Amino acid sequence: MKVVASLVRPVEAQTPYGGRVVSYEPVGSLWLSLGARRRRERTDAGVTRAVETLSATVRADPRLEEGLVVRFGGADWGVVGVEADPKAAGRARLNLERAR
Repeated sequence: MKVVASLVRPVEAQTPYGGRVVSYEPVGSLWLSLGARRRRERTDAGVTRAVETLSATVRADPRLEEGLVVRFGGADWGVVGVEADPKAAGRARLNLERAR
């Protein structure tokens, strides 16, 4: 399945009251060829939460890097891995993740 997604960069800033706010700066858009979604549990500091993972194939783009956010289907997916696709020249594989 192919979908159009927005690629955004999270920008963190401090509020005048000492809090933190995250806004998103647009980087571009891309077509994703989605793989299978998987769900697993992750425990951090004694707290267990559900995490969804998804792999996607995209056209290689020098702007792609870990830490960016891909938005599609009403959800934000964090880019946790970018690697060249060994099966297709000019393509890259993204490893995406979101907490539930």
